[in-house]
Amino acid sequence: MVKLIQEYNSADGQLIGLDIDTGEPLISEIAGILDNYKVKKQLLCSCSAIAGNLLLVDEIVRAGLASMKGQG
Repeated sequence: MVKLIQEYNSADGQLIGLDIDTGEPLISEIAGILDNYKVKKQLLCSCSAIAGNLLLVDEIVRAGLASMKGQG
């Protein structure tokens, strides 16, 4: 962990990761690990879609309950 923190402090804006095989810090771009950005971007897009769907379902359920109260 100490090496990882030292590498992070001297990386000048480069993304630093941890090689799980050796335990040594590595620069993600040099190692060819570029999916972190793509994964986070997809996660944010998915979160907004899921939140929208939950709000829609909630609205439909409330409308259904309101119509049931009006019939009874």
